[in-house]
Amino acid sequence: MAHVMENERMWADRDDVTEALDARPGLDEQHINVEDCEASVGLYSASQGLSEALRSVATSQLWNLMGFSLPISSLFSSESSSLESSDMNWEDNEVKRADATEVDAQQEETYVAKFKSKYINSSVPLYQEYWMKSVKKDLQRAQHTGLSELVASVRRHGLKTPPPLSPTSVLSPPGLHAKPYALWQELPQVECLLKSLSAQEIQLQEAMFELIVSEASYQKSLVVALNVYQCSAELKQILSRVQHHVLFSNLKDVCRVSERILQDLESHLRQDVVMSRVGDIVLNHQQDFQQVYVPYITNMMYQEAIITQLLQSNRKFALILKKLEKDPQCQRQTLKSFLILPFQRITRMTLLLENILKRAKGVYLNVSNLMEAIEAVRKIVEECDRSVEQMKRTELLVCLDKLVDFGNVKSIPLITRGRHLIQEGTLKQLIVGGDNKVSVVSRKDVYIHLFNDLLLLSVRSGHRFVVQDHALFPDNVRVEEIKTILGLPAESLLLHLPKNHNRSSTALILAAHTRSEKETWIKVLSSK
Repeated sequence: MAHVMENERMWADRDDVTEALDARPGLDEQHINVEDCEASVGLYSASQGLSEALRSVATSQLWNLMGFSLPISSLFSSESSSLESSDMNWEDNEVKRADATEVDAQQEETYVAKFKSKYINSSVPLYQEYWMKSVKKDLQRAQHTGLSELVASVRRHGLKTPPPLSPTSVLSPPGLHAKPYALWQELPQVECLLKSLSAQEIQLQEAMFELIVSEASYQKSLVVALNVYQCSAELKQILSRVQHHVLFSNLKDVCRVSERILQDLESHLRQDVVMSRVGDIVLNHQQDFQQVYVPYITNMMYQEAIITQLLQSNRKFALILKKLEKDPQCQRQTLKSFLILPFQRITRMTLLLENILKRAKGVYLNVSNLMEAIEAVRKIVEECDRSVEQMKRTELLVCLDKLVDFGNVKSIPLITRGRHLIQEGTLKQLIVGGDNKVSVVSRKDVYIHLFNDLLLLSVRSGHRFVVQDHALFPDNVRVEEIKTILGLPAESLLLHLPKNHNRSSTALILAAHTRSEKETWIKVLSSK
């Protein structure tokens, strides 16, 4: 009875997971193959946390910094297919003269910010430019850290008082050198205060001002992304509703949150030009960040897949993108560079706050709740990381579920809440036969899928896995090394299933390809 209830609970979990997946881009069974699943596994096992991703792309502007590449062929409806079939009849001049052509689809109302920033104007660059220059500056600073410390040390010991810093020598937001007000000290209301502030206090204010001006730059790029790309009637004509939603996700909500935090930061600056509450403001928006950034960044894996597929299969999409990217507002930035902005911003914000904390040390001014704000943003980045990993795991289960055939073995639901793949691969099953005088060892391939709660033993048949046996892991799985036996390779191990799919005990002698692989399998199969 307990066994029946357990199975019912597993099937219920499967239904919950698949129901949730139905609302997202799915996997088309006709297009799934074992190579897709293996690629997904490799990406998952090699993936890094988002907290580390910024460093991994510091010298690159590649989209695939997060390693997303999952099959989502079912995103493309019959509507898209019919459009693709007519691509060859659609000439390049059709895009060039699109301005003179009436578009039947209704143009979505453009996004107009309710808050008019003092710093969003033609002089503020797009966030893409700011981000790249910031990363390059971080790298240069890291490369010259030793030299900087040496110079600082000489100055401390050789001079009683450091020379006054000129306005240009104080750290300023990289990429934001255009007027007006690229620097805090250039604000009209600051001029009378400069003589009363130390160089360290000015640096602290500049660090906080960078948070404001970079947010203005970010807001400007988001508005361009919404008005040029998301609101494009031409894109809506050739994309299904699902495709359009996956492509832009909740970008408008992200933009609204950016607008609100920018408004609060600039309000604080107007009330007190010597700022001290940026930590409080960031902390107050913690819930907003969580609600918009976690779903957006989780969806990025689908964004990359749908863009790649459309560029390869839909000529109209590529031509329309090319036209939109020529819009003066885009400043020759691609759609991908706009879609990745939220990821770049949430990871960059941690660094900006840490820089403020660094500048605040040794300064009399108290910047309240700064540590708490840094920790709050870090937790959101970590939650994004967990959400992305969970989505990858679920996609992999969906993929495998299409390829696994239980045949004559009692079937169990593969898609279950909390399940994820730990290890997979082919081992040799050694079957010892013969009589008392002569032993004969035959071999056959066995494919193992080891999940955190289940072990599957299968035989490959084309692109499918035909299950031979399965057992709950770790409760019903035992593994041990085999002492040297004549005729058995040193890479052999004994796999014992005290209770397999038909509730009986069985044992297999398996052989890995190398001793290192054997040790890996023994380790994972012995884990609890």
